[in-house]
Amino acid sequence: MDGSAGPFFDALGDATIVDGPGKPDVFVLREPVHFRDGDSEYTLKPAGVFELDVEIDFPHPLIGVQHGHYRVTPAEFARELAGARTFGFVHEVEALRAKGLIRGATTSNAVVLDERDVVETTLRWPDEFVRHKAMDCIGDLALAGGRLLAHVRAVRPSHRGTVLLVREIARVLTPERSVLGIEDIMKALPHRYPFLLVDRILEIEPKKRIVGLKNVTINEPFFQGHFPGHPIMPGVLIIEAMAQVGGVLLMGEVEGSESKVVYFMSLDNVKFRRPVKPGDQLIFEIEMTQMRGMVVKMRGIAKVDGEVVCEADMAAMVRDK
Repeated sequence: MDGSAGPFFDALGDATIVDGPGKPDVFVLREPVHFRDGDSEYTLKPAGVFELDVEIDFPHPLIGVQHGHYRVTPAEFARELAGARTFGFVHEVEALRAKGLIRGATTSNAVVLDERDVVETTLRWPDEFVRHKAMDCIGDLALAGGRLLAHVRAVRPSHRGTVLLVREIARVLTPERSVLGIEDIMKALPHRYPFLLVDRILEIEPKKRIVGLKNVTINEPFFQGHFPGHPIMPGVLIIEAMAQVGGVLLMGEVEGSESKVVYFMSLDNVKFRRPVKPGDQLIFEIEMTQMRGMVVKMRGIAKVDGEVVCEADMAAMVRDK
């Protein structure tokens, strides 16, 4: 081919799409990961999207230090990365071929550089080199077996380093599958727009624990007045969203829940650690600490990118509507 992913991307785009059973695995990073392999260094942080920062450094006048930042979507990949070609240096050719490598490599399917310039081709972008390295990272990270949600910073990445990184983060990567979607949540809770503040329930352990998710967007109605020009999610609404996640856990323990409602009785030890802004993804982790009849106590924390932004102790009761 031409040394890039472009022809493959175009062929897949032209293919017929057929629906299949099941859903793709989505891997959510719960805690930051740092990894180094030789000169390759990686830092991963929790995020609600797949973002990639890449930095390379080659002692060549056309390359030097190059940086690239990409939010990895099909459109971004097609526009910014798919056409970036693999590259190599003339002085490496004989050594690589002696190892049985690059046997089909020519200047028509790779960017080849001599001591000063490219050989028999022109660059598609001045920073085509870092773009290709970013594309390499995306391909290697796919070996995790699912779609990754994380902010990845890769400094001098290599195929070996990224593959070893995938093995390293396997212990903290878990497929995120919605236990309850929005339709199920609306059956459990009486709240509706604009006061339904939970998008998905990710995990439930009956009578023990629940994990919920809220995507914070600039379209939230409260951002019109809190505060215009400097939007911050009101702290009371973070607590309300946390309480709604706890309410889903509680309603799952009640017979005839369709005729019941949860009232919160008290909030204690409430702490706000940092502001929550549009674009953040709130993850709520609620643990049930005590249940006596229709009264329950819970401990809740809210995280953004793995960092605690809010915590509280809550007490609630279940009553007839």
